[in-house]
Amino acid sequence: MSEVSDPRTIASLRAYVELVRASHAVQPRLEPRLEFAGLTPIQFAVMEAILHHGPLTHRDLSAKIPTSAGNLTDVIHKLAQRELVKRERAPTDRRIRLVELTETGRTLVTRLFPGHAFDIAEAMKVLTKSELGHLATLLHKLGRAASVPVEPEKAA
Repeated sequence: MSEVSDPRTIASLRAYVELVRASHAVQPRLEPRLEFAGLTPIQFAVMEAILHHGPLTHRDLSAKIPTSAGNLTDVIHKLAQRELVKRERAPTDRRIRLVELTETGRTLVTRLFPGHAFDIAEAMKVLTKSELGHLATLLHKLGRAASVPVEPEKAA
């Protein structure tokens, strides 16, 4: 196995491991409320995105939800089967399909969201308001920079 000796690379690895560990530590706090409602975290994320941004295309949802395109299609299909979302043609371009909440879906996600937000706040209460703001800024910066495609020769 090869060794990594570059200090910046080592610091990046440590930060990444802590980011993943923190995410994995918070997730179990959120799941019981969603499971009780019969939703997976990704299903809830789709509904929450539509609640806060209005009807979205599959492409828009793909940019907001951390899952594969194939899984997102399956998630939307299952939500539509439960009549929590519906897929409609965009009035301005019939080639585009928008995913929107049904009344049942809107009622469910509106009821769940405050508790979900509380669960997140409880998990993060160890951080001050200033630290939370700083963390959000740093993660946003990281997310935007990391979303740039990697050149093939650098991926090897």
